[in-house]
Amino acid sequence: MPLTIYDTLQREKRVFEPRDPGRVTLYVCGPTVYDFAHIGNARPPVVFDVLVRLLRRTYGPDHVIYARNVTDVDDKINAKAAKEGVPIGDVTARYEAAYLEDMARLNVSPPDIAPHVTNHMDAIVAQIGAIIDHGCAYAAEGHVLFDVSAYESYGRLSGRNLDDMIAGARVEVAPYKKNPHDFVLWKPSKQGEPSWPSPWGAGRPGWHIECSAMIEANLGLPIDIHGGGIDLVFPHHENEIAQGVCAHGHAHAPEAHGEYARYWMHNGFLTVDAEKMSKSIGNVLLLHDLVQSMPGEVVRWALLSAHYRQPLDWNADLLERSKKNLDYLYGVLARAAHVQARSLENDDALPDTHPLFDDLNTPGAIALLHSHARELETFVRKEGGVALAAAADAKFRMIQLADLLGVLQSDPATWLEGDVPDELRIEVEALLEQRAAARAAKDWPEADRIRDRLNALNVVVMDGPQGATWRLKG
Repeated sequence: MPLTIYDTLQREKRVFEPRDPGRVTLYVCGPTVYDFAHIGNARPPVVFDVLVRLLRRTYGPDHVIYARNVTDVDDKINAKAAKEGVPIGDVTARYEAAYLEDMARLNVSPPDIAPHVTNHMDAIVAQIGAIIDHGCAYAAEGHVLFDVSAYESYGRLSGRNLDDMIAGARVEVAPYKKNPHDFVLWKPSKQGEPSWPSPWGAGRPGWHIECSAMIEANLGLPIDIHGGGIDLVFPHHENEIAQGVCAHGHAHAPEAHGEYARYWMHNGFLTVDAEKMSKSIGNVLLLHDLVQSMPGEVVRWALLSAHYRQPLDWNADLLERSKKNLDYLYGVLARAAHVQARSLENDDALPDTHPLFDDLNTPGAIALLHSHARELETFVRKEGGVALAAAADAKFRMIQLADLLGVLQSDPATWLEGDVPDELRIEVEALLEQRAAARAAKDWPEADRIRDRLNALNVVVMDGPQGATWRLKG
């Protein structure tokens, strides 16, 4: 079947049809680099990394262009830089490097383009000017504001009615606004903050206009897919559409939203032990800390264990199950180390019923991965050329799917051994050799003694056709 994705704007699954199959474009809102990312920030890049892998697999690696922006000027960035007494570039460079390092630990491939706000000020100023020229924004007291009443379809993405929003608005604290929901495109910088020149005075852009301008400058319009977390639907993505459409004079065209992005995808919320992450509660989990204490693949598996549109609760049980799943799959690959599967470079077509084609159904893909593993395990236990050929096919399909999910990327033996000191590794390998010799000689008391010693070392031994592999317990 063709790839279908749930389009937030249309509120239904739609068959994905890129504007140009030779140039498929995807934009995902990236990090604001003022601190380490928390675990909720990791869900979008992992989810959309799977989508990009699938798109590249479907359309060819040279025909997909993936952009993930970096917000490198922001109130929180300014505050941290002022507190440390350094330029904002020092803060953003530090935390962007940490973010990329953490993403690499999660096997998240780098985007093709990583546009930075501070490198796109000319494009931002130009787009603001175009919105003003088309009568959809106005300057007031050093600010430029988008006039939401000028865009007839405002609220369509989020399902909000503008009249209801205005009627229910609180008393407006900015008297220069025409109506309460007008939002900032440009604003004056405060004393000591970074600023850039513009026709409306020195200042910096509002948050929403940054993405609109960077999308058009780097990918052109319309893009095929715009992705991000569900929390960005309103106001960020709602405002993005309004800006992108009105900059080209389509404020009164009912279907003009399609001239900005053809499909909108949003991943669900992540909670921690069934509670929303909050500094006041003290349950904010930093990704940078998590990947120091556990393999990044465990974190990635956990993030993919639920369908991307569903809520995901982060807890100790989820991580334990994720680790056990990976241990089992790596164990199967270790026991099938002698089976030669064909290279992914000689890949064949995915079956039409592949779960990932159904709105990126990662739980279904995980179930299929386990099915391939069980098949491989069964064929490895059998003897003969037919079984070996079947094992090679099962192993290939397992590796093919794992590559799409971005898991099982480590050497199986290394994974199963874990973070083992060299002294322990040497002792265990020697004990396994002695155990093999004792079993061959049918010296069962000696084999039992070695087994007891391995248990004392917290080692699990897994016997296979090509010998024994091992890992630490837990």
